[in-house]
Amino acid sequence: MKTYMGNQTNTASTPKEWYLVDAKEKILGRLASRVATVIRGKHKPTYTPNFDMGDNVVVINAKKIRVTGNKLKNKQYLNFSGYPGGLKSTSLEVMLEKKPEDVIKIAVRKMLPANPLSRQMLKKLKVYAGETHPYKKVNFLTIKID
Repeated sequence: MKTYMGNQTNTASTPKEWYLVDAKEKILGRLASRVATVIRGKHKPTYTPNFDMGDNVVVINAKKIRVTGNKLKNKQYLNFSGYPGGLKSTSLEVMLEKKPEDVIKIAVRKMLPANPLSRQMLKKLKVYAGETHPYKKVNFLTIKID
C-alpha cells in the first residue's frame, strides 16, 4: 500500500464542506477539539499536514456554552501590552458576557499548531453569539459532539 500525500494539484480541487455546530449546552473543550479537527482536515482520509485540507465551520449559540468545575471564576484570559504594569486579566465569566465568540476562537486557536498555516485555517471558523448567522443558503453538515 502507498501512503497518500497531497500536493498543490490535488488539494486545490478538493471541495470544502460547511459544518454547522450548535454550542448550546456543549462543553467548551470538547467542542473546541472537535472543531479544530475539522478545520485542520484530520477527519478526512486525504489529510496532509503541510496543506490546508480542512473545512469551514460555523458555530452558533456561543453565549450558551458550558464549562466544568470552577472554570467560570478561576480561568483567566491574560493580555499583555508589553509595557511595565500592562498585564490585564479577564475571567471566563466576564468574557462570556462581553465576547462569547472570542472564548471559542481562543480555545480552537490553542488547539491548532502555531504556524502560518494555522492562521489560515482559523479564518475558516465563524462564531456567532446567537442563533442567527449570514450563511442561510449553504447546505450544512452537522458535527457530533459528545
